[in-house]
Parts: sequence; structure tokens; C-alpha cells
Amino acid sequence: MKRTGILWFLAVLITLVSAYWQRTTGPTYPLRGQVSLAGDVFAYKLERSHGGPTDQPVQVAVPSAAIQGEVRWRRYPTADRWERVEMRHDGRALVAALPNQPPAGKLEYQVALMRGAEAAVFPTPPAVTRFKGEVAPWILVPHVLAMFLFMLIGTRAGLGALVGHDVKRLVYHAAGLLVLGGFVLGPAVQQQAFNEWWAGVPYGWDLTDNKTLVAGLAWAWAVIQLARRKPARAAIAAAAVITLAVFAIPHSAWGSQIDWQNQAR
Repeated sequence: MKRTGILWFLAVLITLVSAYWQRTTGPTYPLRGQVSLAGDVFAYKLERSHGGPTDQPVQVAVPSAAIQGEVRWRRYPTADRWERVEMRHDGRALVAALPNQPPAGKLEYQVALMRGAEAAVFPTPPAVTRFKGEVAPWILVPHVLAMFLFMLIGTRAGLGALVGHDVKRLVYHAAGLLVLGGFVLGPAVQQQAFNEWWAGVPYGWDLTDNKTLVAGLAWAWAVIQLARRKPARAAIAAAAVITLAVFAIPHSAWGSQIDWQNQAR
């Protein structure tokens, strides 16, 4: 019982670290930093993903109304002319908005702050934001929950296999959660966000879908080994390691993106 508790503790710890990594890395999470102008330092947080039909807000906390600002943007990846949008001061921050784009459309943008003859332009290189459709919570929340539980139970199964425990039930639960979260709810999220059910192999190189595919193959092999009554400890441990490895790749890397030249993804 004591060893089982230790294994669950390790599984929870590993899963939380993996979830935190996924939450804080990748090209769609906010870009944070600081910029200095005329001796003052301002912290900024620039969004790199926007869902729904509205324009994407851009704001920088600048208390002084003496500082002016503008947002410079263009479609990504293109050599389009940079558009400029003047920022207005709302009493606490300089604010503007990027125009809404079709699902999977991207814009690159920078903010320029000016006070008199001094100016600061950031970030360098420009931030890239991706637009998407609005995903219904009743699809998104179960998807995230199923994938988290899959990671947790799969990790626990792998640890148990390494020490010789009977983890057959855990393997079946992990595989079922992966099917539900990754191959049923995942495509539903993808369809609502980007108007396509699957963007991985053989239709594309979206790493989120391909990570799910690799994990699915690894756990399918572990299930097959158990069903054939073959020694499965190595297959189960390998599936757990492969899952941790592929999900360490930042979320949404190589994601859906409009080819502006051909207006196709």
C-alpha cells in the first residue's frame, strides 16, 4: 500500500509538471516582457491566440496619458505592407484592437510607445497571433479533463509496470481516455476552432494531432500485448515514456495556418 501511494504521488507530480509545461510554452500562449521608455519601465502581456468573432484586444498598462502608442500589424506569413492602428488611453492603459481573421489566420504585430522624440518598439521579432473559432465549453472542458486523466493514469501505469505491478486495468482506462479525449473530443475541438477535423498525418503536420497519433499507437501496442497475454511491462513503460516525450513538445506547434497566397491551409 505504501509503494502504491508513492507511485500515485509520483504520477500526480509528473503529470502536473507536464501540464504546467504545456500551459506555459508554445506559440499561442501570451508573450510577456518589459519595455523601457524615457526612464520608465512597463510590463506587457501580448496575446498570441484569439477565439470568436470579435477583434483581438491589445493593451499595455501605461498610467501616463503623455505617452502615445500605436499597433503595427500585417498578415503572417506575408510581405504585406504594415498597417497602423492608433492606441487610445482609457485611464489605465493604452488600448487598440487587431482585426478579426478567419479561423487559422495569423497576424504578426508590434507595439510602438512614444513620448516626445523618444520611442520604443516591441517585441522583436514581432508577436504572431492566431485566430480561431469559438469552441463550446461542453466540448473543450471534457477534452481537457480526459487528456489530463489520460496523462495521470498512463503515467501511473508506466510506473507500476516498471516495478512489476499488475496495471492491466490502468492501461485499459488510460487507452479509453486517450480515445475519448484525443480521437473523439480532440477532433471536435479542432473542427470548431479551425473548420477541420484532423490536421495531422496523413493530411498535415499539425504537431498536436500528430502527438496524439503517436501516443495512440504506443498505447494500442500495449493493449494488444495485454490482449494476446504477452509480457507487456516493456510495452506499457514505453507507452508512458513516449507519451511524456511527445507531450513535452510545445502545444500548437506547427498548428493550422492559412496560406494567404492561396487562401488554403
